[in-house]
Amino acid sequence: MHIETERLRLRVWEEADRDHFATLNADPIVMKDLGGPLSRDDSDAKLDGYLKAWGSNGYGRWLVETISGTFLGYCGIMPVREDHPIGIHDEIGWRLIREAWGHGYATEAARAALIDVFRRVKLIEVLAYTDAQNMRSQAVMRRLGLRRDASRDFAIYSDRLGIWRGLVWTAHENLIASAGALPGLTNGSTNEGAA
Repeated sequence: MHIETERLRLRVWEEADRDHFATLNADPIVMKDLGGPLSRDDSDAKLDGYLKAWGSNGYGRWLVETISGTFLGYCGIMPVREDHPIGIHDEIGWRLIREAWGHGYATEAARAALIDVFRRVKLIEVLAYTDAQNMRSQAVMRRLGLRRDASRDFAIYSDRLGIWRGLVWTAHENLIASAGALPGLTNGSTNEGAA
């Protein structure tokens, strides 16, 4: 299964993608807001979680690459079912290699991923969260038309970050209607049922 936009392909991960994912997760600048680089074992465990989400739910984090196949990072929606301060929800996230920053790829990929889960999976709401200092992600959320929901802001503790405070934004299924002509998506790009 894959999605194509004007410039990007979002596809399900394959075993051969582990090296690219590990390189992304080892970059100290890319990983700055997540407590620093991940070890290879931690990176592989994270990718295992993405693969498990796809197998269990039919959606998750997509690998993002150019149409020509250059790895850029990931973007997609993950179900959050474990104990979380704001309860059960679905969360969109993205992370791109540094060379891909500033080209609108995160917005383009996130829009496609949201449209996919609202159309194909029939989700009603997806949350996005980031810390107050991550202005790049907040700018993507604004460009996507997500709405800030301060009533859901939360704090959570992790060994890597200590206490992390999340600012919450929401996307709803009506995002599709407000997307108009679905800029950034080509006809038939959701490839429903594609292998």
